[in-house]
Amino acid sequence: MSLVEQALPYVRAISPYQPGKPMTELAREMGMPVEKIVKLASNENPLGMSPMAKKAVEAAISGIARYPDQFDLIAKLAERCALPPNQVVLGNGSNDVLDLIARVFLAPGRSAVFAQHAFAVYPLATLSTGAEPICAPAKNYGHDLNAMRAAIRPDTRIVWIANPNNPTGNFLPYPEVRAFLETVPADVVVVLDEAYNEYLPPAERVDTATWIADFPNLVVTRTFSKIFGLAGLRVGYALASAEIADLMNRVRQPFNVNNLAIAAAVAALDDHLFVAESYELNRRGMEQLVAGLKRLGLEYIPSHGNFVTFKAGDGATVNQKLLKQGVIVRPIGGYGLPEWLRVTIGTEPENARFLEALEKAF
Repeated sequence: MSLVEQALPYVRAISPYQPGKPMTELAREMGMPVEKIVKLASNENPLGMSPMAKKAVEAAISGIARYPDQFDLIAKLAERCALPPNQVVLGNGSNDVLDLIARVFLAPGRSAVFAQHAFAVYPLATLSTGAEPICAPAKNYGHDLNAMRAAIRPDTRIVWIANPNNPTGNFLPYPEVRAFLETVPADVVVVLDEAYNEYLPPAERVDTATWIADFPNLVVTRTFSKIFGLAGLRVGYALASAEIADLMNRVRQPFNVNNLAIAAAVAALDDHLFVAESYELNRRGMEQLVAGLKRLGLEYIPSHGNFVTFKAGDGATVNQKLLKQGVIVRPIGGYGLPEWLRVTIGTEPENARFLEALEKAF
């Protein structure tokens, strides 16, 4: 028996996560200067990182020889979310906290429920523990909470919900989410992934952190990778009951968030001007892309994030034609949507470049 065959069978069965193509990789493949490439594949903030965060990183470099102290960021988040510090768990990106939750509650003989076309990390985190993933059928490419409730079994320990959903952009009104929570068994953890929460119009937002007092089985996860522009620093967090947070911290790697990420995140939380500018740029960019897709006669899924998913016919072929023009978007055949592509909202010139390239691709 080979060494690889000695590995756990459920680990060998995992298909690795496929990130968006890096600009440097496309430059190598096409012999194209990096500065000529537009990347609209990974839902990054086109404005870059928060200016206040950048200054904080520069100041924090002098202390890089020391191990991180998470106190300031946890305290800041606790104050912002009106929770005690012992209900905040930091992660190396929100993917890390999703993995922590899976490691605490999942194992062989247990199961987790998620929606068809939902974030790829949910089945990956589930499979990595040896638990069984249960995929509930989608409704209009988004979560069908009734189907997800029906999919819960006696061995189910986690239900994963992304709101808004990636890669489709669908949004569940929060009264529906709360009604769902009221029907879920108390021994099933509901993970509410709010990575794109800051892109919601203010009228649609709800402070779900306040729900934890009513639903101790609720875990809310958020990230600094999107509107705060800190994707490369990898910092996210979970809000949970003190009991669940304590369990997550038991399996969390020490110092899982580095000094620079902590300093940047603390500063970014106070950079309200940057967040407002990012929100407004996204709103205008959404209008620009939707108008362009309509002009081309292409079907799209109304989105509440910083991206739009549209029907391209042969998604792989259209994607290749875009790559040859130096435009990177995200194929989502791995999400069961081979005819669709997802494009991140960029700056006005980047959006225009994409629409021009897309028209040529057709």
